[in-house]
Amino acid sequence: MLQRIQTIYLLLAFALCLGCLCLPVAHFWSGETGMLAELWGGYESVDMYNLWLVSEGKHLFYFCPVLMGLLVITTGLVFIDIWLFKHRSLQMRVASFCMILLVFWYIAYGIICFYLLSPTVNLYSPRVAAALPAAALVLLYLAFRGILKDEMLVRSLDRLR
Repeated sequence: MLQRIQTIYLLLAFALCLGCLCLPVAHFWSGETGMLAELWGGYESVDMYNLWLVSEGKHLFYFCPVLMGLLVITTGLVFIDIWLFKHRSLQMRVASFCMILLVFWYIAYGIICFYLLSPTVNLYSPRVAAALPAAALVLLYLAFRGILKDEMLVRSLDRLR
């Protein structure tokens, strides 16, 4: 049924993943010297989205397709997971796979921000959108627990018959 609490959790997780796709996840300030200052063409501050870097409203270049790919796959699977309410075991597996993908998103985000850009950037600032996948991860866990509770209820009722 679509009126279950799990559906609300999955809808909220979908909205949070979609919001993270559209908002900047980090902000960088570069010094006048360094590799990124040459790479960015003299821009002092750059916003990092999931797929590209933007400075002063100008698209600089595609930078992190791994972040975008993981989040697009997760968002699509969460949307599909909403409509799998008749197949609870499959719905649990898809929710757990989405949680794993969000953990990989954070691993990729950490590698990009702290290992690839840290030697060349003077200052790094995460944005609010970087916390949205963590909130979606919590909501997916709550949905998983609700689906598991429904599955246990159905199994206990089948034993009574």
